[in-house]
Amino acid sequence: MTYRLFITNKNYSSWSLRPWLLMRQLDVPFVEEMREIVPGSYSQPQWKEFSPVAHVPCLHVSNDVQETEQKPVVLWESIAIVEFLNETFPDKGVYPKGLAARSWARSAVAEMHAGFSTLRDEMGMSVTARVELGDTVTPGLVADLKRLDELWTEGLGKFGGPFLAGDKFTAADAFFAPVVFRLQTYLGARERLGEEARAYADRILKLEGMRQWESEALKETGWEPVHDDELVMGGKRRLVEDLRKK
Repeated sequence: MTYRLFITNKNYSSWSLRPWLLMRQLDVPFVEEMREIVPGSYSQPQWKEFSPVAHVPCLHVSNDVQETEQKPVVLWESIAIVEFLNETFPDKGVYPKGLAARSWARSAVAEMHAGFSTLRDEMGMSVTARVELGDTVTPGLVADLKRLDELWTEGLGKFGGPFLAGDKFTAADAFFAPVVFRLQTYLGARERLGEEARAYADRILKLEGMRQWESEALKETGWEPVHDDELVMGGKRRLVEDLRKK
């Protein structure tokens, strides 16, 4: 089988990172299909070419011996991709083996997929930027960061670490990996977490897959002005630096 994972700019795309990192860390072979953002809008209608909803990530699964006119199996939601990988590669450890840890990890993945909306909106993804939060921290963001700290601390304590659901990297860690980058980007956010959660974020940043993603984000030449303006809330926040300029 051939697995083709369609993603977009690594600097900006949190959803692309989730299945990419999971497959990378668990040694699931795949072909990366990069489709860069066309600047000016979040809407990318040209992505309908590979995704029924014109979104990333999108996984195409093809049988190596099938006739060329046959279409691949398509999965166009990150959580669906994770469940597919769990079924297809049962020995890779997409989820923990133990019932309690597996149930917790699935719940954490679903919570990240559906929740933390204020964190997403007010701490948008930018691997290369460093932005001062200053006094722009809203009650909603405070609540999301508090919940993040609670969730991470619970998982680490209940299952013994060093990962969220035990001693191995799983889908739960992959789904929160973009948040780890956000905590690095927004100066002042990390300090709102407890010691255990901060140490966990540091460990995730050191993963080989995370280092590769960050390195490749730094080399990207595509800039998206709409997204970049949102990072600084139209000038309410100070951009300390953008490492792409170095």
